[in-house]
Amino acid sequence: MYILTLPRVKILFGFGIACLLVQLLFISYYNEIRLFYNNLCNNIVKHDVPSTHPEPKHHPKLSSILDIIDEKIQTNETKVIHLTLCPQIPPVPNENVSVLVPDRDKLEEVAQQLSCLRLLEGGHQKPLDCQARYKIAIIVPYRNRLSNLCTLLLNLHPFLTKQQLDYTIFVVEQFNKTLIVQDDGLFNRGMLMNIGFTEALKLYDFDCFFFHDVDLIPLNYKNLYSCPDQPRHMALAVDKRNFSVFRLPYFDYFGGVTAMSQTHFKLINGFSNMFWGWGAEDDDLRHRVIANKLSVTRYPLDVGRYHSCSHHYQTPNPKRLELLDSGWKRQKTDGLNSLKYQLIALKKFQVFTYLLVDLSDNLS
Repeated sequence: MYILTLPRVKILFGFGIACLLVQLLFISYYNEIRLFYNNLCNNIVKHDVPSTHPEPKHHPKLSSILDIIDEKIQTNETKVIHLTLCPQIPPVPNENVSVLVPDRDKLEEVAQQLSCLRLLEGGHQKPLDCQARYKIAIIVPYRNRLSNLCTLLLNLHPFLTKQQLDYTIFVVEQFNKTLIVQDDGLFNRGMLMNIGFTEALKLYDFDCFFFHDVDLIPLNYKNLYSCPDQPRHMALAVDKRNFSVFRLPYFDYFGGVTAMSQTHFKLINGFSNMFWGWGAEDDDLRHRVIANKLSVTRYPLDVGRYHSCSHHYQTPNPKRLELLDSGWKRQKTDGLNSLKYQLIALKKFQVFTYLLVDLSDNLS
């Protein structure tokens, strides 16, 4: 049996103190090593890892657009930001629009040239520094006009962005089995407008709609694409065939580009679906507006100016005037409530939302 003598107790006590000091030194050393490692990792991530949001390439013709874009990058992160309403009259440039022409008729190149705008999917844009007053849908009926479409998108997106709008561009293309020749006279502009309106509302509850021909480019920044209190005719002065002559074709003209609230478009039952081929569907739309005791409003002639891109003109519908004269009889039964079509495709591209629709059931 061992007896703990005083010297042995002193030795054991000293050994215990030494062990405790070693533990304390180890813990201190470990903490310093961990701090050093964390700092090293942070520096590596900060300096060596590429940004997940690289700066887009800027098209030289669009460099001035960056002046009105916030430095912040739109991300998928959820942040609660309380923005004030955008001004009723946006701070648009006091100058005319210089029409941009794409180098080639390729939509992917147009999308690259517009990358500085940081558009959201589906041709959707909204301001970053204020809350837009309205949600707006731009409906563009389309068939065999790729050159016009590229030019429209390249010009319309910067134009609308400067107006601090929350908008989405919808391109509605007509397809059916009988449409083989480009100018066959069977294009139904009014029905495509109705389809664009109907399908857009399935995606979002838009406040108002702009029914926009693919070949018309706005030329004045003061031509505001804001929601109107009454139906508004936008394109009242158009230069035709490269002649710089801006004029209203005739007093009752209501074509090219028109704007209407969701409520008013439903009230008038939309466009007629009966106008196959070029002409008179916009005149019929005006008749519906007046018949429902609404008013047609316009900006001054120098504001509502548009450039008309060159294109092949369609063959007029020989029955268009007959249909126009009898249109008042069909207003309640011909329009949104009698729409027949098949949605073949719906795809959200970067610069627009695409709808491909089949209208052939209406021709049987």
